[in-house]
Amino acid sequence: MPPSPGGTLRYARGMPRFSLSRDDLLRDRTYRRLWTSILLSSLGGQITLLALPLTAAVLLDATPTQMGRLTAMEIAPFVLFSLPAGVWLDRVRKLPVYVVGESAMAAAVATVPLAWWLGWLSMPWLYAVGFAIGLVNATAGSAAQIVLTQIVGRDRLVEAHARYALASSAAEVAGPGAAGALIKLTGAPLALIVDATLLVVSAGILRGIRAPEGARHAPARFWRSMRAGLRFVRHDRLLVTMACAVGAWQFCGHMALVVQILFATRVLGLGERAVGLCYVALGAGTVVSSLVGHRIAKRYGPGPTMVLGFAICGTGWLQAAAAPAGAAGVAAFAAMLMLFGIGAVLIFINFLALRQAVTPAPMLGRMTSTMRWLILLPAGPGALLGGWIGENIGLRASLGLAGGTCLALAAASARLPRLRRLRALPTLAEREEPAPRGAASAHGAAQPAAPTLP
Repeated sequence: MPPSPGGTLRYARGMPRFSLSRDDLLRDRTYRRLWTSILLSSLGGQITLLALPLTAAVLLDATPTQMGRLTAMEIAPFVLFSLPAGVWLDRVRKLPVYVVGESAMAAAVATVPLAWWLGWLSMPWLYAVGFAIGLVNATAGSAAQIVLTQIVGRDRLVEAHARYALASSAAEVAGPGAAGALIKLTGAPLALIVDATLLVVSAGILRGIRAPEGARHAPARFWRSMRAGLRFVRHDRLLVTMACAVGAWQFCGHMALVVQILFATRVLGLGERAVGLCYVALGAGTVVSSLVGHRIAKRYGPGPTMVLGFAICGTGWLQAAAAPAGAAGVAAFAAMLMLFGIGAVLIFINFLALRQAVTPAPMLGRMTSTMRWLILLPAGPGALLGGWIGENIGLRASLGLAGGTCLALAAASARLPRLRRLRALPTLAEREEPAPRGAASAHGAAQPAAPTLP
């Protein structure tokens, strides 16, 4: 039997035994605690992933347009707060922000079962919860990505993000089936209590971690600092290219996302348990991609691997839109989720590693928030358009348009030199250039010229 990725197989008394390789990140106690926290948080997230839209679709009989609005409300905080949050994060310790974010997320999702029990639950209530979840993700989510960089260092970012994705993937394999059964047993609103509990435990684990902060952004005028972050991203051609490509992918993804639960329940006739079982395929896809994604990137390069991810996602949405009803449709729906899991991991482990590898430590908060702001700007319109098309033309039309547009994105991205020729992670030393006179820096003084790829 060949060795497993990231470890070796040893044999004792005829039985295989798995052990981590000597340099595996999971041997590091701090990273292992972070990884465990991510796993628990992801397990809870799988419950919310199903329970929140199922509450809207089944309990409140939401229309496709309302589902689009619910998704758009989760995205709105990124548009409103990502940029100022980036300036703030560069001035404070990131780990406490991450911890508070997990606790705040727990409180937000716990209000859904409370409102249901009191008879107050409505779509506006779910919109408010979605906005609160988005607000936490816009702040604490950016902090979490920086904490990962602080703990593992820049030279192992692709591996770290692959392990990060593996934790999420493990949750996506075990979580949906369990979440579907839990929702079937207790109802979607009550299932969110389990998510809240897991988030509280995750926050407790994070409190015991120490993350080296490194250099921080020196105090300067707030808006001047925010403009420096925007300027840094704007003048980095690689970051701009990735923001455009991944932003277009987010547009397609949210167009499909807002209708896929409705497609499963109203076109395929699946119940809560069956939907949960189909979502196991999403986890299986992300596990496979997490295990081999960094090897694919090492062989073919992070740029071509991201393009491959676009093509895989588009293929999944398009084939689901064309599948007939019945057993074939259910299989196509599961295949769509699996292909999305594979493609999304290939995109994000490289996208995250690339943008962090080329950014100085004092600029990480503003770069992270600016990039998240840019790639999620198209997501809201995508969600609203997907909901409108689903309600006025058909749910299949939303999936088909998402798939066709994503395949066109893959073809266009394959022609971009900055992605096609990107075969390894660039380093800061390779990209530094002399500073033009008068340029503003990450610290509010002088800044090196915008780095560009060779």
